[in-house]
Amino acid sequence: MSQGSKLFDELGKLMNNAAGVADGVRREIETVVKSQLERLVADMNLVKREDYDALRELVQAQSAELKALKTEVETLKSKG
Repeated sequence: MSQGSKLFDELGKLMNNAAGVADGVRREIETVVKSQLERLVADMNLVKREDYDALRELVQAQSAELKALKTEVETLKSKG
């Protein structure tokens, strides 16, 4: 093997190793950031989407019932 060929082989190995290390660092950073964000969200005590949607449906149903009761009261007042 020529000197130039060995140099390119070694350079290729070095670049592959560097790419592997960079990928490992990227994965480690992603894990740390994800962990920190999960902790932050947990500390914020946010409402889950399912709970919000359930409460919203309940409020809408009660609003409709209240409107119907108001109409019924107005009808009874007008008859009396």
